[in-house]
Amino acid sequence: MASVAAPIIAFSVGEPAGIGPDLAVKIAQAYRAVNILAIADPMLLSSRAKQLGLPLLVTDHPTQLPGQLWVRAISLNQAVETGKLNPANSEYVLSGIHLAAKLCMNREADAMVTGPVHKGVINEAGIAFSGHTEYLAQLTGVKTVVMLLVEDHLRVALATTHIPLSTVSKSLTQENVSEVLQILHAELISKFAMTNPKIAVCGLNPHAGENGHMGTEEIEVIAPVISVLQKSGMNIQGPFSADTVFAPSIRKNFDAIVAMYHDQGLAPFKALAFGESVNITLGLPIIRTSVDHGTALSLAGTGLADANSLNAAIKLAQELVALRSRHG
Repeated sequence: MASVAAPIIAFSVGEPAGIGPDLAVKIAQAYRAVNILAIADPMLLSSRAKQLGLPLLVTDHPTQLPGQLWVRAISLNQAVETGKLNPANSEYVLSGIHLAAKLCMNREADAMVTGPVHKGVINEAGIAFSGHTEYLAQLTGVKTVVMLLVEDHLRVALATTHIPLSTVSKSLTQENVSEVLQILHAELISKFAMTNPKIAVCGLNPHAGENGHMGTEEIEVIAPVISVLQKSGMNIQGPFSADTVFAPSIRKNFDAIVAMYHDQGLAPFKALAFGESVNITLGLPIIRTSVDHGTALSLAGTGLADANSLNAAIKLAQELVALRSRHG
């Protein structure tokens, strides 16, 4: 296993037609304090580097030198046309994620960072796929995981992730909400070195239900869970109206905010921090961080793709590895 000073970060490059390969080429241009192991088709990366007009030497061994990239080779199913999705390469995309996770579970890598994938084209290939979060939970045999977006002191977790809005209400059970809050609380302590994390919980309905006049999920599900967890010693408050909890005067009082569904949390989060933030999956037996953006097909091969989020994901993964090492 890599030393803490230079951990091995397995990077699944993601959708080959998107900006994932561009980002891999870009991060190879500067010295890295970590050993990045890109999981991709070497010819794809070399071709994209040529398209971008950037130098790239693909190696089969660790390197931190500018212009070089350590690559674990997996083969494309079909040749890639930059910016054009092809369902035939969906198995390739998933094999990259699977291999990165396997390396972490086998302790051959210290953490994994995932590049952007396109859920739609994977499903078009006949493979049921709702996202990295759910896929990694199944792969590692974990029942419940939590999607957390991080940018500096702003942290937003989701009670439900990639499901239709029409199914959110019935998915919000007391058991589910309690599990999410307990995982978040535990990992804010273990992964972010907090001693008494302060957590704000959103309601589901407008104005947090207006005492049952705009919905009863707050009364029947969310508030009872908060009450039980408060009695157990957790510093947790809510349910708050989601249209005010993200205001600076409120969010500054909390270490994390829990949203009830995907866009309730990610819309305000990305308005505040898009392109600079990191997606981390809590509850896994491995460390996984990710970029906060999609495949950006129109930017692929243009040189305009921004690597800030990937760099932030790598930096956070490195910090989490170091913290895990210090605390055993």
